[in-house]
Amino acid sequence: MARKPTTTQTEDRPKAKRIGPIRYLFPFIKPYRTLAILAGIALVLTASLSLILPIAVRRVVDGFGGGDVKLLDQYFGAALIVAALLALGTGMRYYLVTRLGERVVADIREAVYDKMIGMSPAFFEKIMTGEVLSRITTDTTLILSVISSSVSVALRNLLIFIGGLTLMLLTSAKLAGMVFVMVPVIVVPIIILGRRLRRLSRENQDRVAESSGNASETLQAAQTVQAFTHEDVSRRKFRDVTELSYLSALQRIGTRAVMTVVVMFLVFAGVVGVLWVGAHDVRAGTMTPGELVQFVIFAVLVAGAVGALSEIWGELQRAAGATERLVELLRAEDAVKDPENPLPLPENVRGEIAFEQVSFHYPARPGVKALHDVSFKINPGETVALVGPSGAGKSTVFQLILRFFDPIEGVVRLDGLDLKDLKREEFRKALALVPQDPVIFADTARENIRFGRPDATDAEVEEAARAAAAHDFLSELPEGYDTFVGERGVMLSGGQKQRIAIARAILRAAPILLLDEATSALDAESERAVQQAVEAMAAERTTLIVAHRLATVKKADRIIVFDKGRIVATGTHDALVAEGGLYARLARLQFTEGASEAAE
Repeated sequence: MARKPTTTQTEDRPKAKRIGPIRYLFPFIKPYRTLAILAGIALVLTASLSLILPIAVRRVVDGFGGGDVKLLDQYFGAALIVAALLALGTGMRYYLVTRLGERVVADIREAVYDKMIGMSPAFFEKIMTGEVLSRITTDTTLILSVISSSVSVALRNLLIFIGGLTLMLLTSAKLAGMVFVMVPVIVVPIIILGRRLRRLSRENQDRVAESSGNASETLQAAQTVQAFTHEDVSRRKFRDVTELSYLSALQRIGTRAVMTVVVMFLVFAGVVGVLWVGAHDVRAGTMTPGELVQFVIFAVLVAGAVGALSEIWGELQRAAGATERLVELLRAEDAVKDPENPLPLPENVRGEIAFEQVSFHYPARPGVKALHDVSFKINPGETVALVGPSGAGKSTVFQLILRFFDPIEGVVRLDGLDLKDLKREEFRKALALVPQDPVIFADTARENIRFGRPDATDAEVEEAARAAAAHDFLSELPEGYDTFVGERGVMLSGGQKQRIAIARAILRAAPILLLDEATSALDAESERAVQQAVEAMAAERTTLIVAHRLATVKKADRIIVFDKGRIVATGTHDALVAEGGLYARLARLQFTEGASEAAE
């Protein structure tokens, strides 16, 4: 099964050389700065209390040698109060930071979805939908972990590291000097191994996205996969991609494990060295036991902070990669854009459509033109059929009318206005589409029809269903119109899906109706009923019909014949048959030979 290439296969995306991309999260945090400030206060409070606790412990230890029991009790009481405040502050910090993280990540997901749902089809020729979903889910989960945990823990440990070093210096300049010498020895491995970890993290995230894209594609086409007994091949492909993701993760985990081992050994080896020197100072009488205990606790806090920072650094780098990937989506440039100052669309759209010397090729196939210098005009209220062999350019005309793509050359006009001068959301309200492959959402039948006009009443929905010859089968469903039809309408037949799509277009009541093989999945009786509904609609609006079955276009006011992206003939059915040529040959194949085969 051919798959669209992921962005990792088609282009080299820039790598995060540092955790700098995390700054792109600030605009999402800014609206909740009060919450962030409160979380910051709780963070500073807990860090400060962590640094006060060793001083209280020193007083307690040195108090053992004194005779004032009441003072000793006070020291114990003070230590208990500090511990209680530390626990309370930690709980506050966790609540505030986690709440902030959940809110920010929800906003990021919404922002990415808002951006992606409006991107033109050209964008999705370059990236798999599964990869976009992976970024919205997996990458935002990473960011949630960082905002709600890693960043606050990193800042807390940074404060403890700086404060601890300062208090160590005040406690014993000699021992503190030894610690200062050890810091560069610890930091260098973090920097060296961190660079490798950052590269591996980005690679691992790309592999996970590719795996998600592969799974999404095949699961959505499960029936086709099974019909062609392609399960084993699909399993093997997914297994291969997943194994690559696993091997990439293994490298990342190994690098991080090495970094943890090196840093922790260096840190605790330093602590042992400091203890050894400190013990000799106590024996020499230059330090009290309480001061040594205080210094050791500060050293342990600083060592723990360094160890935590080394681990969090890896998490921050992964989050930087995730943020960068999401920012790529948020900053993605769409090939089709609304004008800065769009022209107003008339309140009553007449429905005149004109193509003026339009040429076009799809972005993925720049060497193959789908349309060559196409010009035609459709008058308001006219019913025009577009016919021709597969790949002749008929459906491309619909793509350009909907402005999913822009012409390479020429102009597409609606009521005399260039579509490029109009806001897409506005002029598309004047269009109703019935696609060749109808899209049915995982919802009730009623809501699928109401998708055409969300404010429609139940009565209007049912009226549209009757017009589309869908009312009878919908009424027979277990819960009628309120029956859940399953993902992609799995509970419905192809003809039933198509009739729901037609009802959706009828409900939209737009002045322009686009029918792309709208009756291809219907039986003869349903097609006749739908054709009558379409004819009734066509009497009041501009209608364009793409069809291979010429029986559905015989009553059109005009037929435009396409071949290899060019218009080769225009006229009524009878005139084109009399004229000979491509249309006459297609008609002969369908009507004459089909009739003779039926007679046999």
